[in-house]
Amino acid sequence: MMNVDNMEYNTTRNHLIMREYGRHIQKMIEYLLTLEDKQERQKNAYAVIELMGFLNPHLKNVEDFRHKLWDHLFLISDFTLDVESPYPIPTRETLKAKPEVLPYPKKYPKFNHLGKNIEVVIDKALKEDNPDKKQGFANAIAYYMKLTYSNWHKELVHDDSIQNELSDMTEGELAFNSRPFVKHQAPRIERDEYPAGRNQYRKNFGGRDGRPNNNNRNNGSGNNNRNNVQAGQGNGNRDNNGGRDPRANNNRNFKKRF
Repeated sequence: MMNVDNMEYNTTRNHLIMREYGRHIQKMIEYLLTLEDKQERQKNAYAVIELMGFLNPHLKNVEDFRHKLWDHLFLISDFTLDVESPYPIPTRETLKAKPEVLPYPKKYPKFNHLGKNIEVVIDKALKEDNPDKKQGFANAIAYYMKLTYSNWHKELVHDDSIQNELSDMTEGELAFNSRPFVKHQAPRIERDEYPAGRNQYRKNFGGRDGRPNNNNRNNGSGNNNRNNVQAGQGNGNRDNNGGRDPRANNNRNFKKRF
């Protein structure tokens, strides 16, 4: 009978600090803490680092992945392992330190529909002394304004409206001399916007011989009805069918024979 007194359960083990390395790596690091010889401890630490990199090959894609492995080694040892590291040894305070709060840029654009960046470009254009560069700024600003209007309203805008708005923004100092061309795409028609009805899609299609198809399935007076064969084209005889398909003969002339 197997002795269960010496079996070890997870409930009796200590807390697993980093699960991605497993229980065996943590036991190896705990064994490093028991070594008194510093050289032997340093040698075994390098061996554990190599094993940690082998068990987690995805860390090789991370920039300076060995630095991360050494930081994990000290973290698992609870920052009590006395070995030399090729990188700065982390501490508990540096690990739990929170990053500084980034200041949120507070920008209040004067023209909300164009954004804040267009005002920066306009200010740079107004400070430009070269007339050619200043005119290039004006043409680029007009193109951006027309593009923004087309993307937002889903329709084109006249160049005079763009010029009037640009004059209001710059107090008449900028005026574009090239017509800004913006490729406009018409809004896509959804399927529900098509006219309802089964025969609405068939009215513009032709027949098999290329002629317009004017018949309707619901119209019993069509000229392609099998039961309505024109007179003089055949009398129901197979030998004299007027050049038509024998299957198109009038079924009314058929007489049953008993």
